[in-house]
Amino acid sequence: MSEILVVGSVGYDTIATPRGSVEGVLGGSANYFSFAASPFAKVNVVGVVGSDYTDKDLNKLKDKNVNVEGLQIKEGKTFRWSGKYEGDMNEAITLKTELNVFQDFSPDIPESYKKIPYVFLGNIDPELQMEVLDQVDSPRIVGLDTMNFWIDSKLGSLKQALKKIDVLLINEIEAKELSNEPNMIRAIEVLSQWGPKAIVVKRGEYGFVLYAENKFFILPAYPVAEVIDPTGAGDCFAGGFFGHLAKTEGSLSMKDLKEACLRGTIVASFAVQDFSVRNLETLNMTKVEKRLEEYKQVVQL
Repeated sequence: MSEILVVGSVGYDTIATPRGSVEGVLGGSANYFSFAASPFAKVNVVGVVGSDYTDKDLNKLKDKNVNVEGLQIKEGKTFRWSGKYEGDMNEAITLKTELNVFQDFSPDIPESYKKIPYVFLGNIDPELQMEVLDQVDSPRIVGLDTMNFWIDSKLGSLKQALKKIDVLLINEIEAKELSNEPNMIRAIEVLSQWGPKAIVVKRGEYGFVLYAENKFFILPAYPVAEVIDPTGAGDCFAGGFFGHLAKTEGSLSMKDLKEACLRGTIVASFAVQDFSVRNLETLNMTKVEKRLEEYKQVVQL
């Protein structure tokens, strides 16, 4: 079993959905990814939090065997995001973003992290993503996520980063915006020419589209009767995806990528059934494999 390095935001969220609301709960791409990937493999996180980040919340990561050596603790407030969901809850409405200590975040990769073979770059500034890649030693597979803010404000840097990675994991709206193509399939074909060897488009309740080896692989999401909170589901998909690759020491073959996508879908289905990372705190491989077998019954011919 190999290890995973994740670099991203670690913060607190305030969320309102048709199913209720919560304030000051764990959030951030690196948090969601770490909790999601931890049942599969050892996760090593790089990020920054403020002095208000509680020991209780830090210990939740440690309890999942997440290495927090690379988590910087700075004087000040932790990154905070507030948002809400309406209707079908497929898209978050951002109400407030407070960068706080995250505004001056500069990733410093500990020596013990530099040879980790599986690297996931959360949706941070693409210039910081490239800084990470300058500090690691020939990882086996590098994945990258991004968001509309970076697509709008740092497209040139993002395109440079895409040349250096193996797998782009992105949602459907962002894929269309980044490629400037209204059709998802065409968008994927365009993005595949920019560097990534594989592209995974996350489609929320509609599942995912994988493109690799000039082939498509498309499946629906695991059927969840009641979605409580979709925040972080994409990061959880990435966590399950990379978790499986690390656990099996997988490659970029279509077979390995398909299996990774299945696990990503399953882990994301657990995440949306409660607010924040609550449902991931007790997630283990037994639960993942049980639901995976149920999912295979849904999608098999």
